[in-house]
Amino acid sequence: MNQLIRARLKRSAPIVSLGRLLLPAQDAARTDAAHRLVWSLFAGDPDRRRDFLWREEAPGQFIIFAPEPPPPSDLFEVEAKEFAPVLAVGDRLRFLLRANATVSKKTKSGDRGRRADVVMAAIHGAPKGERAEARRDAIETAGRAWLARQGDTHGFFLPRPVAVDGYNRLKLPRIGGRPIEIGTLDFEGVLDIADPARFLAALAQGFGRARAFGCGLMLIRRI
Repeated sequence: MNQLIRARLKRSAPIVSLGRLLLPAQDAARTDAAHRLVWSLFAGDPDRRRDFLWREEAPGQFIIFAPEPPPPSDLFEVEAKEFAPVLAVGDRLRFLLRANATVSKKTKSGDRGRRADVVMAAIHGAPKGERAEARRDAIETAGRAWLARQGDTHGFFLPRPVAVDGYNRLKLPRIGGRPIEIGTLDFEGVLDIADPARFLAALAQGFGRARAFGCGLMLIRRI
């Protein structure tokens, strides 16, 4: 049974004193540190693959979606409850989603090449003096188009335009290699269920990429 978990760093004096080391203020360093902290909750088995989703709800507080609750932690206070929504065609839900929304860029030969976030792909080729305005437009147009495609694939549709905000580009450190670059978008709105089974399967897997770094977890509630 899937679990919805809230994990909060303990407020004991030793942990509070390490606050800025555990969660730095700078966005990329913070995301990397949060990724490691959340992984530490499930690190009892060194061979375990990542089978959970997470997002930072507030400084030191995380929402996690996982097949099972984590073991007791020296760092976190953890609350877990079963998550098994019963959905039907036509149900309307309010949702929040932070996603690394990407598209495949075609190469000169016409083959699909590496992936790029939808905003950067949309403004590629825009003159330098026009890129700021083009980026503002792309956040909404390319972001909404990406989410609509997710709905077509995963059993939901958007009855009205969703809010798209919070575009952020991060360079995450990688040991022995070039930094990982990701772009994130924050979506908020309502969706209607077209195929409950497909939607719930996608909800468990996450939407978009960079799910190890706090992207892809869609939070839902009934209106």
